Amino acid sequence: MKNVKVFGIIVVLTILCAFGAVYADDIKASGSASVDVMSTYVWRGQKLSNSWVVQPSVALTYGVFGANLWANYDADSLIDEGDGHGEVTETDLTLSYTRSLDKWTFGAGYIYYALNGLNDTQELYLSVSYDAIIRPSLTVYYDFDEGKGAFVVASIGRSIEVARDISLNLGASASFNIENRVMGLDKDGDEFSNFYSAELSASVTIPVWKAVTVTPKIAYSFPISNDAEDAIEAISDDGDKDVFYGGINMTLSF
Repeated sequence: MKNVKVFGIIVVLTILCAFGAVYADDIKASGSASVDVMSTYVWRGQKLSNSWVVQPSVALTYGVFGANLWANYDADSLIDEGDGHGEVTETDLTLSYTRSLDKWTFGAGYIYYALNGLNDTQELYLSVSYDAIIRPSLTVYYDFDEGKGAFVVASIGRSIEVARDISLNLGASASFNIENRVMGLDKDGDEFSNFYSAELSASVTIPVWKAVTVTPKIAYSFPISNDAEDAIEAISDDGDKDVFYGGINMTLSF
């Protein structure tokens, strides 16, 4: 059923883009295809795998509209069942709208999470960022399906050119949970509102051939409240709360 829903959304999006192309030939379109190979899967502070993962994605933009299809392949997800191989544990579809005004960028979107072994869920989000030295941004997510709550992420980032066309990217983020059940429960088994997790990250973007880049990356994620510690420990695959992880990304832009 979840595959039917995702496929239906993709079909509708394709029809809308094709219809728009007939009446707006001057609108710019672009896309990318990428794959990450990571030591583990970390999402909003939660460690969701106990082995390496492969995360392919395809993104398309058409004017101010965008779509992204992303998946997570967990190399160890079926080993406990004796199959000796992994499986796709999650497929996400994101539809977005982005506009810029001077140095401000505003965004809105919808995310459908198709989860293997868990109930699917859906989010709406709003975002704003400012083009400054540390590029501050704020994103508010609202889960109107399984979570019935919100999640707020504030971040800063800086990109520094260290050689010709090679950049060092540094980032930091902190989050706040607002009674979002998907983000876990406190020690009393209730939804909670409190600070959640923070993450420090670094990556190096290296062009290798025409529109192809390779980006090695590392990150450190940790909870920033007692409620978040309890929730993350219960959700994370092996109970880890502080997670140091890394991997490499390859992206083709077109």
